[in-house]
Amino acid sequence: MGDRRNHTGTGLHEPVLEKLGMEIASGELPAGHVLTLEGIQERFAVSRTVAREAMRVLESKGLVRSRRRVGITVRPIEAWNVFDPRVIWWRLSGTGYGAQLRTLTELRIAVEPLAAGAAARAATHAQRSRIVELAAVLRRLGEAGELTEFMERDVEFHTLLLQASGNEMFGALADAVAAVLQGRTQLGLMPHKPVPEALDLHETVAQAVAAGRSADAERAMGELLTEVRGAMLPN
Repeated sequence: MGDRRNHTGTGLHEPVLEKLGMEIASGELPAGHVLTLEGIQERFAVSRTVAREAMRVLESKGLVRSRRRVGITVRPIEAWNVFDPRVIWWRLSGTGYGAQLRTLTELRIAVEPLAAGAAARAATHAQRSRIVELAAVLRRLGEAGELTEFMERDVEFHTLLLQASGNEMFGALADAVAAVLQGRTQLGLMPHKPVPEALDLHETVAQAVAAGRSADAERAMGELLTEVRGAMLPN
C-alpha cells in the first residue's frame, strides 16, 4: 500500500512471503493446513534459506507455527497479529476484504473519537497548528480529486490525532489506521472526490482540537467515522 516497497522490501523471500501471506489471509490455505520447507522450495523454485526466512516472518506475525516432526501449520485468525499493517493489507487484498473493513472501521469508531477528545486536552501548540493546517490541505486536495495525496495527508491527520492524545495505547494504533486508509484508496473504495460532509467534519475536528474543546472534537470525530462507515459499509 502506498509505496509497496515499504511493505514488501527487496529480500529474495518477499515474493514467497507475499503469496503465502495472501493465501493464508484469504483462507485459501486454511487453519490446520501444513506446509513444509521442501514444498515451498519446490513450488517457488527458491533455496531452503529463502523458504525458511519467509516462514520466519509469517510465524512472527502469528500466521503459522513451526513444530519439529509436524511441519509448519497455518494458525487460526485468533492467533494472528491482526494489527500488523501487512496482515491488514493481505486481508484487504483478498475476497474477505469486506469483513476486514468492517472490523477496522468498528475499531476506529471505538477509539478515534476518544483520541480526538484527548488531543483537544493534551496536544501541544505545534500539534494544534498542524492539525488545522492539515484539515485545510485535505479540503483543497479533496475538492481537486487528488486522491493519492489526499490519502497521504489523511493518514498524517489521523496519526497526529492519535499521537497527540497523550495515550500511548491510542498512538500504537496509528499504523493500523494508516493501513486501512491506504487500502481504501488503493483498492478503489474511495469516491472520486471526498464528500463535502467529510471535509467539513475534518475541519470541525481540527478547529475543536485547536481550541481545546474536547467534547466537540469527540463528537465531530464520531460523526466523521459514522459517515465513513456509511460510505464503505452501506449494508
